Amino acid sequence: MKKRLAVALLIQLSFIPALAWSAEVNGPVEEIAALVSTALSSNPELKASEARWKMFASKAKQAKALDDPMVMFRLQNMLTREPGVFNLDPTSAKVVGISQQIPFWGKRSLREKVALSEAESYKWAFEERKLELKKMVKESYYQLWAVKKMLGIIDKNLKILSNFLTINELKYSVGQGVQQDIYKAGLEKSKMLDLQISLQQQRKSLEANLNYLLYRQGNTPIGTFADFTLPRVSLSREQLIEIALNNRPQLKSLASLVNKAEASRSLAKKESYPDFNLSAEYMFREPITTGMATDPGYNMFSVGLSFNLPIQLQKRRAMVAESTFERSMATEELNALKNSISYTINDILAQLDRRGQQVELYKGGIIPQSEQSLESALISYRVNKVDFLTLLDSRMNLFNYERELNESKAEYMMKLAQLEAVVGSEVTIIPAAAASEPPNN
Repeated sequence: MKKRLAVALLIQLSFIPALAWSAEVNGPVEEIAALVSTALSSNPELKASEARWKMFASKAKQAKALDDPMVMFRLQNMLTREPGVFNLDPTSAKVVGISQQIPFWGKRSLREKVALSEAESYKWAFEERKLELKKMVKESYYQLWAVKKMLGIIDKNLKILSNFLTINELKYSVGQGVQQDIYKAGLEKSKMLDLQISLQQQRKSLEANLNYLLYRQGNTPIGTFADFTLPRVSLSREQLIEIALNNRPQLKSLASLVNKAEASRSLAKKESYPDFNLSAEYMFREPITTGMATDPGYNMFSVGLSFNLPIQLQKRRAMVAESTFERSMATEELNALKNSISYTINDILAQLDRRGQQVELYKGGIIPQSEQSLESALISYRVNKVDFLTLLDSRMNLFNYERELNESKAEYMMKLAQLEAVVGSEVTIIPAAAASEPPNN
């Protein structure tokens, strides 16, 4: 009789946390904006991308400069038998000269344009990398949020399943239960422990990845994540595509490469024209008075102009062809990216709509109904109107629905982060609770 009373009391107490539970607070709350800011200021790969851009910007400043002039000093027509004497032969002289290489008109400005366009492409590549890093931090954040949420739900359900086992063992000991119920509860508990092990490993990997993105030690503790209300996109598909085509850094980077290729083609055509070399020389002579010759030794000067003969036509045609194909490649990559942006925005909006509807369905329908079903099964089980397997199935169904709700919420926020990366800027969002119209399609 005492055992039967203990069973009844345990049934009354063991289900109290089944319908109400709150996450345990462990450490400071991690703000996603602060994490993104830390990543943008600390990530070494982003710093390397910035340094690459500045390196090519510095190269661009060199492109238009002329080559350094050449200064020449020469002893001209010296006699071998008296090499240090200048007054024995009228052609002997000390010569000082200077020369300057000058490219054909227009080449310097084209070289500068080529270098500036290349540097600009790296600048926009750096901005694109910032968008990618923001997206990766947010994706890791929301994946980790979902895993932490699920580990808390699993802890709650493991306690409940432990109570189930205790109840069934007590009921079986007084002849009110069957051994199959004990095995079934034990099996569900083992399956949940297996899921817990998998999620704990996933949590550690996600924490290490988040610390990697923030350039912190891999074992740096991660605080708790606050719950959130799902935002929604307030812009239409057409508006998002237009913003993306105007703001996306990768588009601007490819456009810079198109400009670079066009400038390279113009420069390749200019290579058919010669470059010039201007030179000037001044000769210091000494007077000569000998038995065979007399010369007053007047100083002399000379100026000259030389240029190359651009007769290697095959080489220059190949240079023009190279730049033409380079322009074609960059143009088609630009067109492909525009097409990809349009497709990706449409796909992400469709997935946001699906995930948003799923979250509303789980919160407003499936989970409340599942909780009611569990409560009804619990009441019936207390008076022996349903068997234990029915009660256990109701508990596990609620667990699975809670898991799917959190996965859908995390996936929604991850898709929103991907949308911002595709568009190239923060999209205007409003809380879903404050909106009355349906999500944009």
